[in-house]
Amino acid sequence: MDWTTLVSPEALQPRLGDDDLVLLDCRGSLADPSAGVAAWRASHLPGARHADMERDLSGPHAAGAGRHPWPDAAGFTAKLSAWGIWPATQVVAYDDGDGAFAARLWFLLHALGHARVAVLDGGWRQWCAQGRPVDGLEPEPRPASYRATFDDTLLVDARGVRAHLDAGGLLLDARAAERFRGEVEPIDRVAGHVPGAINRPYAANLVEGGFKASRVLRAEYEALLDGRDPEAVVAMCGSGVTACHHLLAMAHAGLPGARLFTGSWSGWIEDPARPVSTRQI
Repeated sequence: MDWTTLVSPEALQPRLGDDDLVLLDCRGSLADPSAGVAAWRASHLPGARHADMERDLSGPHAAGAGRHPWPDAAGFTAKLSAWGIWPATQVVAYDDGDGAFAARLWFLLHALGHARVAVLDGGWRQWCAQGRPVDGLEPEPRPASYRATFDDTLLVDARGVRAHLDAGGLLLDARAAERFRGEVEPIDRVAGHVPGAINRPYAANLVEGGFKASRVLRAEYEALLDGRDPEAVVAMCGSGVTACHHLLAMAHAGLPGARLFTGSWSGWIEDPARPVSTRQI
């Protein structure tokens, strides 16, 4: 069993209870930080632990880090150890359905060099719609020991984004089109986008509640790449969360190597001297 991008409910259910499998429930709400853990306590996939976006999948605020700062490796690997995850553990993450929060967990582990990590395609919504087993029990602690550091070549800050664009790289913004164009901005204090970025809302990776087929995703991303290598892509969003959906989709399409602008839009606008565009590219 080696799932490295996505796993279907059909494939996962027979493996529930495997000793080398850890499930992480990443359900949450940016509007209500307490909603995710409340939903997990009420019901979850059997044996799943809860991974909270604010507490577990983000670090403390730092200048330019945006609303969901990238955590330091020591703090994050301590969480992994507490969840019973070893470097060889098969991890499966899920959220309410579209995979945006679960993809953040996927990329965190991917950036540590952890190969056996996947997102449940269709998430909680699809699992329940198919009548698959759930429970409300809190799993027993399974302490482990995880030691690793992040591959910093996969992570880009604002200065790196400028250099990336100057070199002809592709900056792919995963926010909704109206936010990218600056028509609305429900979260951040400034509307618009990084000049030179192009928009592909992360929902474009989905169809009928799950990810598009890998061949479809490959064709769509190759059209965006226009002959460039996947390493030419840096993905961003509002705070470095939904951008990970693009990184997962590209890896599932056989196009690994794209990077993350960790601070994303909320980090970019922390410096008022940085340029802002509302022109569609």
